[in-house]
Amino acid sequence: MYAIIETGGKQIKVAAGDVIYVEKLDVTEGDEYVFDKVLLVGGKKAKVGTPYVKGATVSAKVVKQGLNRKIKVFTYKSKTNQKRMLGHRQPYTCLEIVEIKG
Repeated sequence: MYAIIETGGKQIKVAAGDVIYVEKLDVTEGDEYVFDKVLLVGGKKAKVGTPYVKGATVSAKVVKQGLNRKIKVFTYKSKTNQKRMLGHRQPYTCLEIVEIKG
C-alpha cells in the first residue's frame, strides 16, 4: 500500500518503511507525526481525494532534525566591482513512515 501526501508545498509518494526528508516540521526527535493531507491512497484499488481523502492518515516517526549541505550564492556585476557571496543551509526533518490508514 502506498500514499501521496502533501507537506511543505510538495507532494511525496510514501509507503510503509520509507525514510523521507521534508521541510522542517515543529516536532522533536522520537515523536510521532500524523499527516492528514493525503491526496491518494493506492493499493489494489486506489482512493483519490478531492482534494484530500476523507479519513486517511499517514503516521511517521521523527528520526532526526538537521541542515542540508551549504549552497553558495554568488552575484556579480561586471565593470562596477560589485560582488556578493551568500550561503544558505535549508533545515529538514527526517521521517520514517510507520503506517498508512485509509
